[in-house]
Amino acid sequence: MNEGEGRNVMDAEPLLAAAAPLVREYAALEESLADPAVIGDPGAFRARTKRYAALGPVVAAAREAERLLGDLETARELAADDAAFAAEVPGLESELAAAAARLHRMLLPRDPDDDRDVILEVKAGEGGAESALFAADLVRMYLRYAERRGWAAVVLDATGSDLGGYKDVRLSVRARGVPDPGEAPWARLKYEGGVHRVQRVPVTESQGRIHTSAAGVLVMPEVEAGDDVEIAPADIRVDVYRSSGPGGQSVNTTDSAVRITHLPTGIVVSCQNEKSQLQNKEAALRVLRARLLQAQRDAAEQAASAARRSQVRTVDRSERIRTYNFPENRITDHRTGFKAYNLDAVLDGDLDPVVGSALEADEAARMAQAAT
Repeated sequence: MNEGEGRNVMDAEPLLAAAAPLVREYAALEESLADPAVIGDPGAFRARTKRYAALGPVVAAAREAERLLGDLETARELAADDAAFAAEVPGLESELAAAAARLHRMLLPRDPDDDRDVILEVKAGEGGAESALFAADLVRMYLRYAERRGWAAVVLDATGSDLGGYKDVRLSVRARGVPDPGEAPWARLKYEGGVHRVQRVPVTESQGRIHTSAAGVLVMPEVEAGDDVEIAPADIRVDVYRSSGPGGQSVNTTDSAVRITHLPTGIVVSCQNEKSQLQNKEAALRVLRARLLQAQRDAAEQAASAARRSQVRTVDRSERIRTYNFPENRITDHRTGFKAYNLDAVLDGDLDPVVGSALEADEAARMAQAAT
């Protein structure tokens, strides 16, 4: 066996050994999903279905690598006596190397929240009215993107500005059914957190000068049943008030808007978009749970000195993740180096190429970390 032959076998065998527990778990899940007791428990059934779907690609990659490894070993054994088998060896080595690389990527530690839905917040920052208008552009972009991907996206709460933009907005983005691995809202939208900068001529600019303003985006995984986020009734203060529109004018004759203050942390969440006080309270609690979960995880990661992807919480133009340049129809992601001249299409929801650059950069970083 030459050096190249040994390397292919040695790459595949430890990867298959690492994948073996996942293959067994997959088989056990497949059996449990036919159990009437599991089928009758919606929470358990959904959780196991999600896990089963997440393991599917790993198991498929492991089975393909195992098949190719077996074929390669057989071809090598018979190569001395049959030239036809000897001719197959290089091709099988190449296929096995590619399969092992795929399996390696599948086995990299993944974000445990990747199967979750999200709460996404957009907040106007520096730039006054122009920033509020840009915030509205970002909201429209995310709503269109969700529509393209078949997700359900709704505005939970919004505070408008006099010129038609938004001072701040909260969206709920949820997958329909059980999404494929890597296709859930959090898996793709988590890279949107940070400061988004816009360069364009504002509608209020009479001299045609280009202005720069910014809006902030915060993305949080939505809390699901069973998550360790408890909100005791004694820990919150609920205030009700009359809903208002742009400029502060009243748009509702009843006190249906709800403001919830979480007393231990000081987190305040307001919702007024729904017609009833009960609906607004439930929407506010959803946002509060997501913020508390995010706060818990931030604290745990900081205590462990773990590197975390930074989502800029202040809207400062100097700390940006992306620039939207309208005169050049250009979008630039400053983290990945991605640049394209189809800003109009991106703002219409064609966000996958931009998100894809972040996914590739994230995978490359995880591969590099695994190699050290």
